[in-house]
Amino acid sequence: MTILFKLAWRNLWRNRRRSLIILVAIVVGVVSLLFIEGLVNGQLKQLLENQIGTHIGHLQIHAKGFQDDRTIQHLIPDKKRVESALRSLPEVVAYSPRIISFGLVSSASASSGVTMLGVDPLLESRVSMIAHSMTSGEYLAGEPRSIVIGERMAEKLGVEVGDKIVLMASALDGHVGSDAFRVTGLFKTPDSEFDRSYVQVGMESAQSMLGVSDSVSEFAVVLQSADMAAAVKSSVGSALGESYEVFTYGELIPMMIMMIEVTRESMGIYYVIIGLATIFGIINVLLMAVFERIREFGVVMAMGMRSAQVFRLILLEAFLLGVLGAAAGVLVGLLVFWPVSIQGLDLGASAEAMSSIGMGSIIYPFLTWADILKNILFVPVVSLLAAVYPAWKATRLEPVRAIRYV
Repeated sequence: MTILFKLAWRNLWRNRRRSLIILVAIVVGVVSLLFIEGLVNGQLKQLLENQIGTHIGHLQIHAKGFQDDRTIQHLIPDKKRVESALRSLPEVVAYSPRIISFGLVSSASASSGVTMLGVDPLLESRVSMIAHSMTSGEYLAGEPRSIVIGERMAEKLGVEVGDKIVLMASALDGHVGSDAFRVTGLFKTPDSEFDRSYVQVGMESAQSMLGVSDSVSEFAVVLQSADMAAAVKSSVGSALGESYEVFTYGELIPMMIMMIEVTRESMGIYYVIIGLATIFGIINVLLMAVFERIREFGVVMAMGMRSAQVFRLILLEAFLLGVLGAAAGVLVGLLVFWPVSIQGLDLGASAEAMSSIGMGSIIYPFLTWADILKNILFVPVVSLLAAVYPAWKATRLEPVRAIRYV
């Protein structure tokens, strides 16, 4: 095997220009794969984190039936019991009780349908990004009947910080509850749809307006890791019983989770494209090498080298080509990728389109060790597959005719 390795290495560099051309092609392919993989990883991670951080959380707890009929009548049966269950779990980082109602917000010049969230400002700031996304004013200051709205909604209503707006929503007793609120702050999140349709008010103001006393509609929960959601759901569900329903973020946004999975699976298309280009390139190089060395193969086969050894020799040449290309490609790819992953990729020209699907204009690509290992293994395997046909052609040579080949 040592002799075969030496022969393969020597043969690889007999035509340096040809070998270098295919190596450059492999490097470009690997760099492209790494960059695309990193960019997709960054986009999907940001998309999911924005949804979780804007208002969903890792878990949500409601009264049974709330998810099917999201009305104010479905209130949490025992708020203290839920809080006790959440405090007993070390995986829970923070939670926030909320009142949820759907209604209408009006200014002097316009009105809009709205989802109202009544929140405890301190607890909510640990669960969602709204408190940290204020562009003007303050987040639910201590004054009563204060409200924060998205910049998009402020533009639609024609209001600014300090203006008054009227909020109306269905109360617990079936009547329409309404109250006047002063806009104390405007926020802007990566999700433009959220900014257009959600407002937050203080918990006491919401409870008073809707006549729900000290009750809440929902608990949004943030965990140490999103991977813990299923296990914690099981623990919380067992502790609370059948009067409650617990949903993970994956169950609350199933279409987005499906889109993320489909996008990840579609990366296989890029691997197929790069793989085919690599296969055809290596087949071309090795076929040319085989035809150039027909007499040489005839001599060594006449001297006793078996067809299987010739087959392994050509496979080994392709494998070395693939290993060199993969190693160089990963090294160059990481050198190119590293500064982009730190500074981020600014897609400001597409900011509006990105915001419409819940993403920011700056993407921070990242790679996992699995992504790097996949690329390191991918090219050598493809190179071996590409070498099968040229190697088979070489084994079909007849020594006597090969020696006389001109």
